[in-house]
Amino acid sequence: MSREHVAAEVLSSPEPGRSTSRYLGPNWYASVMGTGIVANAGAILPFDVSGLKDFCLVVWLLAAALLVGLLIATAIHWLRSPQTARSYGHDVQMSQFYGAPPMAFMTVGAGALLVAHSFLGLRVAVDLDWVLWTLGTITGLITATLIPYRLFTEIEVRPDAAFGGWLMPIVPPMVSASTGALLIPYVASQSGRSTLLYGCYAMFGMSLIAALIIITLIWSRLAHFGSSNSGRVPTLWIVLGPLGQSITAAGILGAQAHLAVSSQLAVGMSIFAILFGVPVWGFAMLWAVLAASLTIRTMRKKMPFSLTWWSFTFPVGVTVTGTIRLAVQTGLPAFRWASAIGYVALLGAWLVVVVRTSHATGRGLLLRPPAPGSTTPAASKVSRSQS
Repeated sequence: MSREHVAAEVLSSPEPGRSTSRYLGPNWYASVMGTGIVANAGAILPFDVSGLKDFCLVVWLLAAALLVGLLIATAIHWLRSPQTARSYGHDVQMSQFYGAPPMAFMTVGAGALLVAHSFLGLRVAVDLDWVLWTLGTITGLITATLIPYRLFTEIEVRPDAAFGGWLMPIVPPMVSASTGALLIPYVASQSGRSTLLYGCYAMFGMSLIAALIIITLIWSRLAHFGSSNSGRVPTLWIVLGPLGQSITAAGILGAQAHLAVSSQLAVGMSIFAILFGVPVWGFAMLWAVLAASLTIRTMRKKMPFSLTWWSFTFPVGVTVTGTIRLAVQTGLPAFRWASAIGYVALLGAWLVVVVRTSHATGRGLLLRPPAPGSTTPAASKVSRSQS
């Protein structure tokens, strides 16, 4: 029997004598990402709104508490239900969401610098960001290589397999690029700043090109098979993640380049941020309209709630931060107002998902194994080596 068959059996049947409440997959860390980005985007919003800074600090503290709570719960889960915990890495759906923990680390880390530096003190905020960025970057590079490798070598993929979850393991390096750029001013040596800058650009390319390939596959799947399954419609919003995050990364790297490279190169990198960011922003808006249309269409048919609804938050949030970067770089009021509209939409989505998540968690619905195929038929659970 293949490992994928074993994983399917474990996920659908709790360990003997164990409560289904012991089911705690890596997809839970999307709640940290979605909460943290509300604080981070609000902190850099190009409007002076009374009470916004205090609100962002409270939300960041909530995200940090969620991260700590999930890390403790995950450790307990591995100790008490090791068979179930190990099975997530062999499940064709859940394994994709191992990209969420690295992004959760870096989202909270960036928030320490952007949101909580006055509360924590700058030195503590910088140190905390360094720790979480390093941890997120290392684990993110692992997911960006290991999860696609398993997809290529161990899983028999069906023609309608591609879904937004495939982006999760390869987006963390892009988050490393944008959040790492924030740390460039805090590197003492010139060579260190240059190394970090070019390293961030390398991770930018690593994630961007892989994301473009996957987005093409998702478009092809939608054209040939439609949205297929209401449970995976929310994951269409994940496409905005690499798009918005790449605009953000290019913008921050361009703004920080003068600290690390010659003035001539810095000017070029700053220009690249606009020449790259505006066209990608245009496609992001197109995708947002398509994703919204498909979501509304599915909601009319009563789309079931699940943790995939957190896809409505972080991807929208990084699109907002990308829009804010374009507003700063171009000086156009249109981008400023677009960022405000996007942030209001982000707040609305976040509030809805928080309420639904709290309600479903209280009833124990999110602590049970998902029904087979409830998210996506993604791939047959057959190892290529066994077929």
